[in-house]
Amino acid sequence: MAGGLFAVNRQWFWELGGYDTGLEIWGGEQFEISFKVWMCGGSMYDVPCSRVGHIYRKYVPYKVPSGTSLARNLKRVAETWMDEFTEYIYQRRPEYRHLSTGDITLQKELRKNLKCKDFKWYMNKVAWDLPKYYPPVEPLPAAWGEIRNAASGLCIDSKHGSTGTELRLDTCLKEGAERTWAHEQIFTFGWREDIRPGDPLHTRKFCLDAISQNSPITLYDCHGMKGNQHWSYRKDKSLYHLVSSGCMDSSPADKRIFMNKCDPNSETQQWIFQKVNATILDKLNMGASS
Repeated sequence: MAGGLFAVNRQWFWELGGYDTGLEIWGGEQFEISFKVWMCGGSMYDVPCSRVGHIYRKYVPYKVPSGTSLARNLKRVAETWMDEFTEYIYQRRPEYRHLSTGDITLQKELRKNLKCKDFKWYMNKVAWDLPKYYPPVEPLPAAWGEIRNAASGLCIDSKHGSTGTELRLDTCLKEGAERTWAHEQIFTFGWREDIRPGDPLHTRKFCLDAISQNSPITLYDCHGMKGNQHWSYRKDKSLYHLVSSGCMDSSPADKRIFMNKCDPNSETQQWIFQKVNATILDKLNMGASS
């Protein structure tokens, strides 16, 4: 929940220790309060008809330090409440390991005095469905790297765009001196069966999205619900769009990428991923066809 938008019994809030005063500026308090409430005997409810206001000052009377404040806060909360599950954070964010949490002795004592449950209980009883959508260890992708078109030899390029950006073909850039931030040609086809810009460990929050046949392929905020972002990479090298029953096609002349009626003989609809995990890809395709 948002760390500043909730209603709570005042006495119990202070019995819980209030906010951790060791957190800097902002960030992390939303997790700290949530963990503390559930693990220490309370519960939280969404009340649809409630009205909560958030009052901002006209100016900020302090300087917000740049650097690692947010990362430090997140590590502090994790080290206080998440027990052995903290290691999953370090696997995804190894740069957090060397950060200082500050002194968390009082937070540990508070947790002990309140007889709070451990984080394994929290994951089993409260957040039992979380791993389905956010697995602690990211499953291996089915395919990743550049996506080269068989007909033109050009690669899909997102130009580091955001929501609404249409994908285009462009000259393939090999890793090395030629690669610049003006291009983005690395993509990951992962366990969610969507395609995201970035390598498997550093994907962005946008997904390849299409509305219907003949529509352009655009970037759109990933929602994890498949739909317009649900793809299948088939053995004939086509990228099949399950909602529209169409395939990703291209026009080498003007470098457009768009949806079209599937044609297994068309090289403009054949896409070659730089790397493929055949075992995982077969499992995804079996699930998509069932």
